[in-house]
Amino acid sequence: MRKSYRVKTENDFQRVFKAGNSVANRAFVIYQIDRMENQHFRVGISVGKKVAHTAVVRNRLKRYIRAVISENKTAIEPKIDFLVIARPYARNFKKADVQKHLLHVLYLANIIEEIPSENEED
Repeated sequence: MRKSYRVKTENDFQRVFKAGNSVANRAFVIYQIDRMENQHFRVGISVGKKVAHTAVVRNRLKRYIRAVISENKTAIEPKIDFLVIARPYARNFKKADVQKHLLHVLYLANIIEEIPSENEED
């Protein structure tokens, strides 16, 4: 995912945390804020040490989250910044599990209009 699609700075993260709305399921929490000046959405991903103690597991989970977002970026509302925070429940997820739970919470947050049908299984 390109850098222009990322929420990068601490100030941007804090702005979304403080002013944003949150929606959650068992695996992920989504914070979002409307940004009308955006040309496209921006996303920040956080997987803390409470989720997994090893960097290998945390990075794998972040990679799966980025892949799901990249695969569905045409369906995502363009005028928002949002954060994806993983919960410990997502610790041992495979890519298919991440896709299922992440698309569900994105739908609950009204970031995507509908959950795409599953055509690929990894």
